[in-house]
Amino acid sequence: MLNNKIIGIIGGGAMAEALIRGMLTAKLVAAERIVVSDVSEERLSFLANTFGVRTSLDSKAVSNQADVLFLAVKPQVISGVLDEIASSTKKTTVVVSIAAGITIAVLEAKLPGVPVIRVMPNTPVAVGAGMSAVALGSYATTAMGDLAATVFASVGRVVIVNESAMDAVTGLSGSGPSFAYVLIDALSDAGVRVGLPRQMALTLAAQTLLGAAKMVLETGEHPAKLRDMVTSPGGTSIAGVHVLEQRSVRAALIDAVVAAAERSREMGTK
Repeated sequence: MLNNKIIGIIGGGAMAEALIRGMLTAKLVAAERIVVSDVSEERLSFLANTFGVRTSLDSKAVSNQADVLFLAVKPQVISGVLDEIASSTKKTTVVVSIAAGITIAVLEAKLPGVPVIRVMPNTPVAVGAGMSAVALGSYATTAMGDLAATVFASVGRVVIVNESAMDAVTGLSGSGPSFAYVLIDALSDAGVRVGLPRQMALTLAAQTLLGAAKMVLETGEHPAKLRDMVTSPGGTSIAGVHVLEQRSVRAALIDAVVAAAERSREMGTK
């Protein structure tokens, strides 16, 4: 799907690195067909030496030659980047933005007539276990959306959504890793509290959440059914679940996602 295309990436940070690694590992494209621009020569040198990709300090040159152009820059600088590349971006180039909170309307206003796609990935793309949501702009076709989804599928799982769902996605999967880290940290502390060494407790907690998540994804069963399989009558698990319900952990997590989604909505209107 990407073999005959030039892949441009503006911004050489952690997200760009994850995408490069994912595309190359999945053999979606050859390294020499990826060109990355960044303001840091040191960062570009690292990417070139690590992956064999081409690099440039000139964003306009990258945008001009790219068939698919990923905008992997911070939201606070994307306006300047869009102004810089507007004249050099071809109408046939598929522009994929992963800048949080930057709407399709903003992208299309800066790049009139260009097919744009907005993606909300989360940080576990760095270890190939990310969750990304893809929303198509006015000029982007289903085939273009499939192309973007294929790239992000190389670093995790992908869903196609309407842009109106992006704030909810940000609240759940975008912010969700931070909630999971709180849970892992708390479970690790609990392990230490009941007598386990810290590193052992951390490993047990993290692997337990990883395994539980994998059970949900691979069995397709509802989490409540899987929970019931663990909570035998009068057993240890139901005793712990009872405490979680007493302390309103479920409600707290729901409220956390709602708060994050509302904050995303607020940021998008600024």
